[in-house]
Amino acid sequence: MADNQIAIFGEALFDQFPDGQQILGGAPFNVAWHLQAFNQRPCFIGRIGRDALGEKIRRAMLAWGMAVENLQVDPDRPTGTVQVSFNNSEPSYDILADQAYDFITVQQPDVDRQFSVLYHGTLALRNRVSAQTLQDLTARHQGKVFIDVNLRAPWWHKEAVKQWVNKAHWVKLNQDELMDLVPPQNTVQEAMRLFMAQHEIEVLVVTCGSQGALAISRAGEFIEVMPVADLAVIDTVGAGDAFAAVLLLGIQHDWALQLTMERAQSFASALVTQRGATVQDMNFYRPFIAAWNLG
Repeated sequence: MADNQIAIFGEALFDQFPDGQQILGGAPFNVAWHLQAFNQRPCFIGRIGRDALGEKIRRAMLAWGMAVENLQVDPDRPTGTVQVSFNNSEPSYDILADQAYDFITVQQPDVDRQFSVLYHGTLALRNRVSAQTLQDLTARHQGKVFIDVNLRAPWWHKEAVKQWVNKAHWVKLNQDELMDLVPPQNTVQEAMRLFMAQHEIEVLVVTCGSQGALAISRAGEFIEVMPVADLAVIDTVGAGDAFAAVLLLGIQHDWALQLTMERAQSFASALVTQRGATVQDMNFYRPFIAAWNLG
């Protein structure tokens, strides 16, 4: 494998919707799915159960062209599931404990492979097994680290999240999550600058839902992007993951931060017109592949 591959660490699961529909999900899995569509061939490091849902994930990955050599199978714990509900179109999540993704382990022979970027979220780190595995991977990693903060009650602790942020070069989180991690500030921009100073990161990205997104860099850039107007929103599940996938594209292809943010917002705007966080139709991706020269 080439050393410029993006590694994605964390949960693969099924989002279960109120209408009974089940859609592939999990923030890291969603990001890997999009990157595969964008011809990046990410290395997804995760764990599923030895059950029907796990087999559906494995088959979906193979059909999508994704590598499965780092998709571990747990003989004892189930494939992750999340019950999704909506309040005023905003999703909320009922996340079960002791799922297969809580027990990701280091497996040979990939232990010494180098990656250009190592992406991870925070949910899979709630269990010490997966957390220790990521700690080991991060200690050997020589490229960028990108943390996508997802604070899902009751599965997070402020000090633990901050320790993981301290290891990262890029950090993405939403406006509410930012406010949970810093003392009260007068504006979002002030909160972002304080967070940057506290953690000495290179780029901080804050998503603000229908109000778009903000980014600040160590170099002093401050960027604001807005979503496409008059969207026919189906649901917003996975919008942040779509945004993160394009941020990783920007890192990988050395796009300017302004361009990266604009493209990330454009793709996230398209994603919310679909049901769920993953799209299994390549026609959805082709306009972006063509416009961004990813073919």
